[in-house]
Amino acid sequence: MNPAAPTRYRVLFVCMGNICRSPTAHGVFEAQVRKAGLSDRIEVDSAGTHSYHVGAPPDHRSQAHAIRRGYDLSTQRARQLTARDFDTFDLVLVMDWDNLALAETLCPPQHAKKLRRFAEFFQRHDSPVVPDPYQGGSAGFEHVLDLVEDGSAGLLAHVKRQLEPPRSA
Repeated sequence: MNPAAPTRYRVLFVCMGNICRSPTAHGVFEAQVRKAGLSDRIEVDSAGTHSYHVGAPPDHRSQAHAIRRGYDLSTQRARQLTARDFDTFDLVLVMDWDNLALAETLCPPQHAKKLRRFAEFFQRHDSPVVPDPYQGGSAGFEHVLDLVEDGSAGLLAHVKRQLEPPRSA
């Protein structure tokens, strides 16, 4: 039960450069939101803790693996996480411990509860993080998609609960 259900819920995915993991999570979760008929109530975005790739599209390998599973990441462009994102978004989900530590330095204390690891929403996989596939091969990108699809299902269930109207006593 949610005592003050919002009309909209905003989710931000965060990795290091915003070209592999977070745009993949952005695309997969956005597709699940659309399939659930909740695009008018759930907003999805992604960002990176570093400014390495600002303005760049997702890594071509991320895009290639995602499109094989029906997710189009081509319209996304990398941007850097800002302190203002914690005002804007209801949930800021980081991909690993390093991203968590870096995001914590930007997060205003009053928004600390918004900052979590995406892995907390995994239902079938037992991993504390979504590992960075950038330096690896195809198997790494496929593993990221497996984790992201799993986490997106758990996350969608969580967000749906947040959007439920309060129940009368």
